[in-house]
Amino acid sequence: MYAFDYQRAADPKAAVAALAGDGDAKFLAGGQSLLPTMRLRLAQPSRLIDVTRIAALKAIRVDAATVSIGAAVCHADVAEHAEIRRVLPGLAALAGGIGDRQVRALGTIGGSLANNDPAACYPAATLALGATIVTDRRRIASDDFFVGMYETALAPDELITAVEFPVVERSAYEKFNNPASHFALVGVFVAKHANGVRVAVTGAAASVFRATELEHALTADFTPAAARAVTVPANELNTDMHASAEYRAHLIPVLAARAVATANG
Repeated sequence: MYAFDYQRAADPKAAVAALAGDGDAKFLAGGQSLLPTMRLRLAQPSRLIDVTRIAALKAIRVDAATVSIGAAVCHADVAEHAEIRRVLPGLAALAGGIGDRQVRALGTIGGSLANNDPAACYPAATLALGATIVTDRRRIASDDFFVGMYETALAPDELITAVEFPVVERSAYEKFNNPASHFALVGVFVAKHANGVRVAVTGAAASVFRATELEHALTADFTPAAARAVTVPANELNTDMHASAEYRAHLIPVLAARAVATANG
């Protein structure tokens, strides 16, 4: 590690102002991705601006139509929140399966989305549920937020303050874990909305994406059999030391079928 300054922000406005005044500074929102990259010298920010103690970023609000989660809420709090478990069980289950207990106690939803790791779980939920990412200056639809590998629509000094998830009819998430990192080799989130089904896949490509073939099939017939009958093309999927593109293509409908079975109870 190397020397850097640390600053604890009192509110979102102060956090953004501190970052804007130092082009080499970074927000610290849990540190589960940033700190390891700093130890490897892949990132060398001059200052870390801690946003995890900002009260406004730690609120959870649930009503009949929307679940709003502050950006600094940790994974464990999402997983254990009784109202989230009731109205969006797929989201709570996803949060409960991220990393290990220590990661879930520190990692935050805002940090995960801002980092947009290709194998992270939260982007799949955000995209499948059609969530809105709220920042210090605007609202970004999930379909517009994820740009590419580790890339989002955020400006360099823009801070996520909350994520708003619509309450859907049914939802579930299934992933095939890398046994060492617990990241998803493939993860599939299925959400049944009133006007159709959205399916998002993580771990299989350079960035999270919607599986339109599965969406069409499951909108017509929300059953595991309908999901298993879909063939997903492998030509734009990842091949690496863990799995081939063809294997990931095979896993996507299998995991989607399991998610539908879970969602259907």
